[in-house]
This record gives sequence, structure tokens and C-alpha cells, in this order.
Amino acid sequence: MSERIYARYWIETAFPLEQAAEIMAGEQSTGTFVRVPGETDELRERHAARVESICERDAVASPSLPGAGVPKGLAGSPVYRRAEVSLSWPLANMGVSLPNLLATVAGNLFELKPFSGLRLLDVQLPDAFLEKYQGPQFGVAGTRQLCGVYQRPIIGTIIKPSVGLSPEATAKVVETLAEGGIDFIKDDELQADGPHCPFEQRLAAAMRVIRRRADATGRQVMYACNITGEIDEMLRRHDAVAAAGGTCVMVSMNSIGLPALVELRKHCRLAIHGHRNGWGIYGRSPAIGMSYIAYQKFWRLAGVDHMHVNGLRNKFCESDDSVIASARECLTPMFRVPGRGCQIMPVFSSGQSARQAPDTYRALGTTDLIFAAGGGILAHPGGVAAGVRSLQQAWEAAVAGISLSGYAQDHAELRQALEKFAQ
Repeated sequence: MSERIYARYWIETAFPLEQAAEIMAGEQSTGTFVRVPGETDELRERHAARVESICERDAVASPSLPGAGVPKGLAGSPVYRRAEVSLSWPLANMGVSLPNLLATVAGNLFELKPFSGLRLLDVQLPDAFLEKYQGPQFGVAGTRQLCGVYQRPIIGTIIKPSVGLSPEATAKVVETLAEGGIDFIKDDELQADGPHCPFEQRLAAAMRVIRRRADATGRQVMYACNITGEIDEMLRRHDAVAAAGGTCVMVSMNSIGLPALVELRKHCRLAIHGHRNGWGIYGRSPAIGMSYIAYQKFWRLAGVDHMHVNGLRNKFCESDDSVIASARECLTPMFRVPGRGCQIMPVFSSGQSARQAPDTYRALGTTDLIFAAGGGILAHPGGVAAGVRSLQQAWEAAVAGISLSGYAQDHAELRQALEKFAQ
């Protein structure tokens, strides 16, 4: 195993940058705070992490995170230097293993005292990972085929209220959405198998109306049924969705972990919709955690077909630039192996309406996405069907390079949406 794994970090430290980078490399490979017996020069040559580059950025007078140390004997007030640091490891250190890869590139580093900030920005993996992990089964092209939607975004929504609906009430919402022409419906991440809405009953009720609609129209709505649970529960629930004629299952990725997703992917015959709830733990602080650019690569390789990336002008704290960078990365190949780039469908959500379509298309440059709107559909003054149509019209205008206001003159549903969701 001569291949190497590369990771890029943002750091902040009062220590000399070269020393700080060597501390990172040692902590995550052969070293500890002191040289120990058995740590021979030969062993270090074979297994030590390498500092590939250090690119100094700015400096600040105070630490971004509490608990950071300063060099012994430092005279005067410390200066906290910031830099981008690239490290690499031989694949032989951890083998082809996603859990152990994560322990290596995103492990104890975050707790090291010399650092007042440390964030994983990106990872690059050797093709050997493709020999063990399957990656997405459907991705962009397969999801489009399952939905029967081409040359425009897949228009989706979330069942609301998130919790509290009975199986029959859930099915009624699904029926209304399906009759309104929606392409994609997902359970809320808070609803999996609650006692007021048991999984089996909810699935059966929802799929009855979906199949009935598919029989009438020849096109089946994709329903991402939340199967999050223990591994055996998820496998059993997946089989139930498949037996009911479903085409998609949803999991809360941070809740189940990478090994559970890998196991589900091995078993799966359906598209896997990855919900990133809990992402803020990793992504919200600029001084710690990891970027979405790095985060999504682990899950793509493990097997998700869709992943949430937030949306423009969303209700959360993420900037528009970050949202677009995340979506672009989902569509960018991870590997150079033909047909095995592990590209997946980005899912735009959170406060989306017809108004975000032009800016989203202009920034992303493609319609390969799921555009999920809750209130943007359900709160449309003309009803659900008009809400769906308004989004389709907004994207028609965006792709054609026509202003929303101009297109709305001859499209009533879009005109009502623009009036309702005024900026």
C-alpha cells in the first residue's frame, strides 16, 4: 500500500507554524509528546505523517477557542498565527477503512493544546477506496430515471407538520402533494417510527396513494421514507419500502454513522437520501470542525445518492457562497476512475421558494439538483399544485435567462408566488 491520503487544514496557533504542523503530524501517526522505545527512525520513515505544505495567512491577538496553550518562556503577549497546512499519511497506516480514516484525519487533532483553532478543509483519497466501498448506487442520473424528471430540477418538499400526524393524515398530505404534481417527498428527520405514527403503518398508507397516483399518471413520486434506526431495523425497513414499491429511503447520517450506512448500502436496492441534521456541530464554527467539502466525501463514498446542502437565503446561518460550494462539490468527481466519480445529487432546502431559482441556477450552472420547498409550495395562495407549478415556472425562466417578473406576466402561479414570498 504505497498510496497516500492527503488532508488540508486551517489552523490557528501561538506556536511557530512549522512546530505546530509537526505536532499535528506526530499526534496522528507515530509520535506522542516524547520519543518512546520502538519509535525507530525506520518506523518513522515508513509510517510518520508528512507535512506537505504550510501557507501562512493572517494573525490575530486573541485565541478563537478556549483552552489553547502558548510556548513555554514566551515573553509578551502571544500572537496567534493562522495558516493552511497539508498533511499526508501512507495508506498502510489505517488500511482501506472509512472509520479509521476518519480517526486519522479528524481525530485528536481538534483537542491539541497548541491550537486555538483547527478545521479540516478537504481530503483526497487514493483509488484503493473504490475497491472496498461502493459509493452511490443511483447518483444524479439514476435519481432522474427513478423520478422520470429530466432537464430541470427535481421539485420536492417535506411532510409537515414534522411530527404529530397519524399514518392516515400523513397519507393525506402525500396524496395532496402527489396530485399537485410534486416529484419528490421526504419524511421529516424527526419522524421515523414514533408511537403516534408507526413506520409500517405510515409506509403502507403513503404508498397506497403513491401507487394509485402512479397508476393514473404513469409516473411515480419518489418518497424518501425515513428508516433511521439500528442497523437491523434499517435493513428491515428498507426491505419493507422495496416490497411496497418505493424507490427511496432516507437516513439521518450523523445519527447512524459511517459503518451503518456502508452496511445499508451493501444491502440496498433503493436510492439513499442522506439528511445531514446535526451538521452544525461540524460546520458552524469557522475555528473548529470540518468543511462540508471534506464532510460530504466520506458519506458519498459510503453510499448516499442525495445530500442536503442548505439553500440560498436560507433560515440557517450558512452563507450563500458556502451553499453553492457545497453543491458544486457533490457534483464533482472524487476519483478519476471512469464512471466511478461518486457524484451525487445536491438537495437545496430551507426557506426556498420561486425567488431563489434564478440565483441558484446562475451560481451553480446546472439543473442537477433537488429543489425542496416547504412553505414555498404548501403556503402558495393558489394551493399545492400552483405552488409546484410556480417552482417549475421559476426554473423555466431561470434556464431561459428571463427575469422572474417578466415571466410572471404570463404565468399566474409564478406571479402569485412572487407576491406571496416578497423579499
